[in-house]
Amino acid sequence: MSIPTSRNQENDVITIDYAKCTACGLCVQVCKDYSLEIRDGKLQITDQPVFGCIGCGHCMAVCPVSAIHVSGRTLTESDLFDLPASETASDYSQILNLMLRRRSIREFKKQPVEKEKIEQILKAASTAPMGLPPTDVHVLVFDSTEKIRDFSFDFCRYLEGMKWFVSGWFLALMRPFWGKENARMFKNFVKPLFKIYTQGLKSGDNYVTYDAPLAMYFYGSPYCDPADPIVAATYAMLAGESLGLRTCMLGAVHPLIQNGGKAKAFRKKWGIRHKSREGLFVIFGYPSVKYRKGISRTFAAVDFAK
Repeated sequence: MSIPTSRNQENDVITIDYAKCTACGLCVQVCKDYSLEIRDGKLQITDQPVFGCIGCGHCMAVCPVSAIHVSGRTLTESDLFDLPASETASDYSQILNLMLRRRSIREFKKQPVEKEKIEQILKAASTAPMGLPPTDVHVLVFDSTEKIRDFSFDFCRYLEGMKWFVSGWFLALMRPFWGKENARMFKNFVKPLFKIYTQGLKSGDNYVTYDAPLAMYFYGSPYCDPADPIVAATYAMLAGESLGLRTCMLGAVHPLIQNGGKAKAFRKKWGIRHKSREGLFVIFGYPSVKYRKGISRTFAAVDFAK
């Protein structure tokens, strides 16, 4: 039995170097698949794991003598690296200040984002936690304003053929099935969005991605944990902010290219490999305006469990 992903259908293979192993039990403690146990004073691979090794690498990372090797599901021993010193990590105030300075920016200079910074953003985003390894998050990178405009206006042309989706008769028909909340969202958000997008196509104004110099689309596969693309996109956003770029998350494109034959054809045209339950665009660039104040935000509710 193994947990499938689009990248791998098999379990990882665990190998123990008994010449090094001291049976300290740390690997047993961190393995939540219960693939390992200490039996008769010796580290053993169990014959009744929960799923079979998924390649999280915890056992390799915690072993003080490098006695465990895991391979498969894209993981090898060569993927291990020494952790950066704790004193080099950002403290809470630094992280909080980065977040407080962040705003959703849609006004950018006509200045390309350097290739080095694109690579740094992708490297940081690849460290995002995931439901199950190996990650099934895919990233489509648009590294120029020209590419982004081509995609955005093609998306608007795609929407032109879907105007029935926000027509009065269709919204009235679907209201009993969608419920009151969804009906309100379609009437008050999705329908106006269709209008401004398609009007922009006629006027040459890009209201989809705002002519940002860099955009990244994070999406998953049918096997992917729905949260994984969102978490990776968040990491990318914060990485971009730390590099002096300004960012904005865009959620409107993804749900409109998931269902139906035309959506499938659109995804294929743009090299989007899978239909995905969740996905996000993040746009990046150097800001053409400067904000001088922040705005406090709150959650809808914070309740402590009793």
